[in-house]
Amino acid sequence: MGMSDAVYNELIKIVGKDHVTRSKEDLVCYAYDASSSTFMPEAVVFPLNSAEISKIFHLAAKNIITIIPRGSGSGMTGGALPVNGGLVMALSRMNKIIDIDRDNFTAVVEPGVITQELHRAVEDKGLFYPPDPASSSFCTIGGNVAECAGGPRAVKYGVTRDYVLGLEAVLPSGKIIHTGVKTAKGVAGYDLTRLIVGSEGTLAVVTKIILKLLPLPETIKTLAVLFPSMEKAARTVSAVIQKAVVPRCIEYMDKASIQCVAQDFTFPVSRDTSAILILEVDGDSEHVEKEAKKLEAICLSNGASRVFTAENQKQAHDLWKARKALSPTLFSLAPNKINEDIVVPITKIPEMVKKIQDIQDSANLVLVSFGHAGDGNIHCNIMYDKRDENQSVRAEKAVARLFEETLALGGTITGEHGIGITKKKYLGLEIGETELDIMKQIKQVFDPGNILNPGKIF
Repeated sequence: MGMSDAVYNELIKIVGKDHVTRSKEDLVCYAYDASSSTFMPEAVVFPLNSAEISKIFHLAAKNIITIIPRGSGSGMTGGALPVNGGLVMALSRMNKIIDIDRDNFTAVVEPGVITQELHRAVEDKGLFYPPDPASSSFCTIGGNVAECAGGPRAVKYGVTRDYVLGLEAVLPSGKIIHTGVKTAKGVAGYDLTRLIVGSEGTLAVVTKIILKLLPLPETIKTLAVLFPSMEKAARTVSAVIQKAVVPRCIEYMDKASIQCVAQDFTFPVSRDTSAILILEVDGDSEHVEKEAKKLEAICLSNGASRVFTAENQKQAHDLWKARKALSPTLFSLAPNKINEDIVVPITKIPEMVKKIQDIQDSANLVLVSFGHAGDGNIHCNIMYDKRDENQSVRAEKAVARLFEETLALGGTITGEHGIGITKKKYLGLEIGETELDIMKQIKQVFDPGNILNPGKIF
């Protein structure tokens, strides 16, 4: 049912007239995300705290209105889209860093805090928050929690769930819950914190996050390694891990992705370069120098053609800037893309690289792959023109085969983007019927009226 004037006026009473809108111009801004799909909401509300969110849920339950929580809309699988209309709950006003505790290595933040702003705030105090998704300059901590975001540094430091100690969240019933701890350890009861992290905004709306921090590494050294073939680069990733070297990241870029951002590199890239690895080590100065030399030797012995070491922080920053700018530049290859984030065991990366090449050849489409090779997380982008029905069919077939090959190698269909709406039909390939039933029952316990972010995951 549509939203009545009476319900809209109740929303005004809860948040104030300046913090709710249903003008078409505003609604369009909240109708899409990075998945490129579009669904118009009926209204958008901007709550300030958990008390307002609780009241909004009571109103929604009474009037059978669906609520879709939203951060910056940078998600790749449609998790923040109002697929059934309803009320988008934008959490941008809840953007305070409430506390940074240097003595206990914790931070308490609201969900609307931009990830990069948290990085800067904790680093100013000599602390470190490792999760670093490519969209960190505009994505939010709340969105990171919803999707269990990772990023390049996950190979050494892990992903968002490894840093969430506790949460404050509002259930669809309007009840406010507190999960987890503020301490390094805690096993009292079921782990509701980890259940909510990665649940894609389908179980509760997170309103406060307690994060674990680390000491800021003393030194960082960044290397760009050029390879004449993708296979040699892929084998090098396995070799690095097997030699007991743990870089804080091992990123890779294939030939197509290199060509997209070649002008942004501060070092020469020859025409015969088919892959680049970006490796980074951190720690005390002596350790970093030793590990960087070891990495260079491993790369060269496995077929690297050149190794460039960033001489200063600016060179390292420019290299990462090129890597993080990659995703948007892909549209120079085709007007549309399907962005998948498969993960395979590290030793299977060379085999997966060959499978991706086979899929590209059979689909007769450009497939661009890059990503977090250090933990097997490959971002495979299928480039096509969706106005061409034949290309669209080939692209969908390529996705299905990509997932089949990934699962056959013992992998998963998503490492950090989530299921959302774009991968729903493939979830049964990975998750068994009994396990899916358990998940659906959990959703029912949290949200018996199915008013919170319906139509996602299942």
